[in-house]
Amino acid sequence: MKNFKNNMKMPEEARWLMPGLQVKRWFALIFLGAVMMTLGVLILFDIKPVFYTMEFIRKIAMNISTEWVAFAVVMFGAGMFFKGWQKTNLSILDGKDNQTLLEALYRRRKLNRGPKIVAVGGGTGLSMLLKGIKHITNNITAVVTVGDDGGSSGRLREEMGVLPPGDIRNCIAALADDEDLVTKLFQYRFKTGEGLEGHSFGNLFLTALCSITGDMVRAVKESSNVLSIRGRVLPSTLDDMKLVAEMEDGRIIHGESNIPEAHGKIKRLFTDPQNCKALDDVITAIKDAELIILGPGSLYTSVIPNLLIQEISHEIAKSNAKKIYVCNIMTQPGETDGYSVSDHINALMQHAGSRKIVDAVLVNDFMPSNLAQKYQMSGSYPVKLDFENLKKLGVSLFSRKLIEDSKEGLVRHSSNRVARAIYYWYRKEHKNEGKGIFAPDKDIEKQGCGV
Repeated sequence: MKNFKNNMKMPEEARWLMPGLQVKRWFALIFLGAVMMTLGVLILFDIKPVFYTMEFIRKIAMNISTEWVAFAVVMFGAGMFFKGWQKTNLSILDGKDNQTLLEALYRRRKLNRGPKIVAVGGGTGLSMLLKGIKHITNNITAVVTVGDDGGSSGRLREEMGVLPPGDIRNCIAALADDEDLVTKLFQYRFKTGEGLEGHSFGNLFLTALCSITGDMVRAVKESSNVLSIRGRVLPSTLDDMKLVAEMEDGRIIHGESNIPEAHGKIKRLFTDPQNCKALDDVITAIKDAELIILGPGSLYTSVIPNLLIQEISHEIAKSNAKKIYVCNIMTQPGETDGYSVSDHINALMQHAGSRKIVDAVLVNDFMPSNLAQKYQMSGSYPVKLDFENLKKLGVSLFSRKLIEDSKEGLVRHSSNRVARAIYYWYRKEHKNEGKGIFAPDKDIEKQGCGV
């Protein structure tokens, strides 16, 4: 919103004249209509408005400069018109904040012209990404995995028979305005209370809406309307999908929450049932996409589960959209121990059944010198970059500083830096192809994607 606020440093009445709002044309149309109606009424009553007006102007022009007369008339008329328009709007809005209306209109007009982006994943990684991407475009479709079976989501899934709402809730909140009280309510987690402890309000709200509407997609849509989110959030499937991992030592591990706890190397991941059907809206979104983003997030429990749905992986592979994978910065104990960047890409390609699933990989190229010891204690290490292996896979490398600044040596993705890097890569790829694309305000890279 920084860019909008900068543009708002002008008199209150003049803010309706800002470029991009697309309201000035309607001001002019209203004014022209009012003049035409007035002339029509005067002519109807044979008052001869044109004749008398011209006579009046001629007499004044004999004594006063015509330029000054014209200027005075125009300014007086414009002042009355815009003052009347302002009061009319305030009356219609019944006291609502005029600046809030202007901000919403400015944001919608600017961001509605952004690229069509499909972000595929789950967990905290996807919600982090969406917080940055929402400042680039309103045309976002978040495709969320539904394999979660732990915590509040797992309890609701088992007791109520609904799709796990946790990741969906996080994505809805990420695409909403973070300062909004309703968003904070949606993310509120009960700390006490028999049966309530551990549940978030948003999970319960989505579950209740699902029971009322009989459809999680409808429940998500209605929740999104309440929070006025930018873009939309879709579950990858409506089937009761459960994750199953086959380990290299032959063990079969059932359940998303149990896979990291197995402490072994994953040979392959599959679903139960095996042939889950993709949501039709997800397939349509992928077909229309200009940019497809995979990750970041847990490789085997957040990103790959979406690709196990054959329709989704097939559509992504044959899509002409630009496709980029945001690689994790640190290895994840129990899932990607010892993995390099190419190992992450290999896992994506093998489970999707295609090498065309990704064009490029975005990696972090900066690590704090005082990397927190807790990572080594938990068995988590920086993901190694093996450029030669990536080259063999036909995947290009794009590196940027992606982490937030931390005095404690913590490694966390910065949503703004990740979004800026992805958008820069996307624009660069289009420029290389000689295609013209929409670019948000130039300040986007200076202000952390703030529009």
